[in-house]
Amino acid sequence: MKFGIFYEHQLPKPWGEGKELKLFQDALEQVELADRIGIDYAWEVEHHFLEEYSHSSAPEIFLAAASQRTKNIRLGHGIRQVITNYNHPVRTAECIATLDLVSNGRVEFGTGESSAILELGGFDIPVASKREQYLEATEQIANMLAMDPYPGYQGKYFDMPCRNVVPKSVQKPHPPLWVACSNRETIKMAARLGIGALTFAFVDPLDAKHWVDEYYSIIKSDQCVPIGHSINPNICMVTSLSLHEDRQEAVDRGLEGFEFFGFALGSLYGFGEHKPGRTNLFEQFRAVREQRLEENPIDISRALAAERGGIGTPEDMRKHLRKFEEVGVDQVTFIQQAGMNKHERICESLALFGQEVLPEFKEREVARETKKAEELAPYIDAAMQRKKYIEPLADKDIPVFPALGRSIVEGEADPNKVADS
Repeated sequence: MKFGIFYEHQLPKPWGEGKELKLFQDALEQVELADRIGIDYAWEVEHHFLEEYSHSSAPEIFLAAASQRTKNIRLGHGIRQVITNYNHPVRTAECIATLDLVSNGRVEFGTGESSAILELGGFDIPVASKREQYLEATEQIANMLAMDPYPGYQGKYFDMPCRNVVPKSVQKPHPPLWVACSNRETIKMAARLGIGALTFAFVDPLDAKHWVDEYYSIIKSDQCVPIGHSINPNICMVTSLSLHEDRQEAVDRGLEGFEFFGFALGSLYGFGEHKPGRTNLFEQFRAVREQRLEENPIDISRALAAERGGIGTPEDMRKHLRKFEEVGVDQVTFIQQAGMNKHERICESLALFGQEVLPEFKEREVARETKKAEELAPYIDAAMQRKKYIEPLADKDIPVFPALGRSIVEGEADPNKVADS
């Protein structure tokens, strides 16, 4: 089983001078440390306008910076918003390929459609059509990355003339595709599309078995028709990470931040309301938490004690992760930069994980990956046979585009209109 770290770039209020600067610099140091100790992935979200919960609106820049400070860790968009109003598909293809080049082929291309009204409304994306827009954009981005030239597309939500989209990624035909999943239905969709499932839902390891079994049963069935030019059969789940040799110290250091993560997520996506620039999520969270502590002072401290939830001792964590491994989860990604969790303690926790927990799972990883690849090979071959490829253009059919100056001189273009496509 592989491991990752996950970043929203949370910054609870009150905000002070230099806090955002420290937030980003600390995160880069944490990714460096994760790379040194052998963590496999660093995932970075793309969110817009979600104050306190996520200050990560340009993940391609953060990941590019991380690429120059690391050597082995995979750099994952977890996710990039692919709907056209967020990022035009061509710009996404160009950014993914460029990041793959500067990182020497370490990019994981996580995709998503968003479900926060602050984001969707800010970019004028109708909720009713976001899934359809997501599917259209994701398929065409994969085509742009893989095809030379891209033959062009006339779709429901965007059109694109024939162009050769450059640069091309190091990884062929394109970096591994993933999609953000918050429920079992999205996981099923991921399997049907032949892409990895980034499950950002907090699921008990035993419940995860149902998700994993469903995912791989679809990968092995004729329902799997790849949206990309390759299949990425992987399922990733998240958990918290706060380790210390003393269990109560681990709880004291990490639990509040993890709870704020859940509260902010629920408020922005579910039950709350938001006044831009004025709502104070952390203040709201603290009030709710203090009231709950008064009503049941034992409840909070027990919430993630022992081997539950990834907060505890190294032995607690080993027990917790073995359950994920036993049910077939491919990757567990840790949320640790949450709420007011301190940089120094995050680093201490990561280092302890690398020393006391990671080696056991690394020992089993090569054999596990080999067995999995052998088992899935015939199913992946069969699924790729079902892939519906866009027709490439024969050389004689590739259009020729005269330069604008030439077109004007020859009277074939109006300089006051959009250039011919």
